[in-house]
Amino acid sequence: MTPRITTVDVHGSPMEVFLFDPKGAEPHPGLVLCQHIPVGHTGIENDTVTLGTAERYCENGYAVAVPFIFHWWPKSGDIEMKRAQFRDDWTRLDLDAAFDLLAAQPGVDRDRIAIAGHCWGGRVAWLGAATNPRYRACAIFYGGRVRLVMGEGNPPAIDLAPMIRCPVIGFFGNEDTNPSPEDVDAYAAALASAGVEHVFHRYDGAGHAFQSFNNPERYRPEAAEDAWKKVLAFFAEKLKKQ
Repeated sequence: MTPRITTVDVHGSPMEVFLFDPKGAEPHPGLVLCQHIPVGHTGIENDTVTLGTAERYCENGYAVAVPFIFHWWPKSGDIEMKRAQFRDDWTRLDLDAAFDLLAAQPGVDRDRIAIAGHCWGGRVAWLGAATNPRYRACAIFYGGRVRLVMGEGNPPAIDLAPMIRCPVIGFFGNEDTNPSPEDVDAYAAALASAGVEHVFHRYDGAGHAFQSFNNPERYRPEAAEDAWKKVLAFFAEKLKKQ
């Protein structure tokens, strides 16, 4: 599957967005898919897992936009530098630009758009759901650092839970350390306290990146496929036509 690649301006910085167009009757629901690191920080074109994930969502009828949220730095830039300099206020701009681009595509139902992400992208998906009330659903796959501040002057993303206006589904490995099971408990407590509809699925025998099909050490096929089944059912329910 060959995506369309376009570029949008985000406060003077060009951001690539990969667009995946589904087949079938229009209008289609949409999905903003957030990248992970490592690898993703060097360019979407190098991010095998995110590209494969986007293709699978597209095959299931979703128009998918993958924004290159690391466009603020050179693709060749060091990963640790990008981790240290990453800012939620910049990333919110990226996500809003990607949402607007996706919503403007012919054949996309702008009222049925969700957000999802793995690893770093899971945290970014939480941020997107908290800062854009237009999302209809959010899926978080083992997103770490939700309890941390990213960028001076920004609150920790977990403090934004009361701003989330859509249902959230989460998938986590019980052997993960970032997020740890204790972190996941804190995520659930924050959502519950804010009255956010949510459901978390936790897998024994799985750690971080258990859906990364290109990593034999981390990939857990049974957990990965169970999560796929559940997330597709979740989106089908929450993004159904009214």
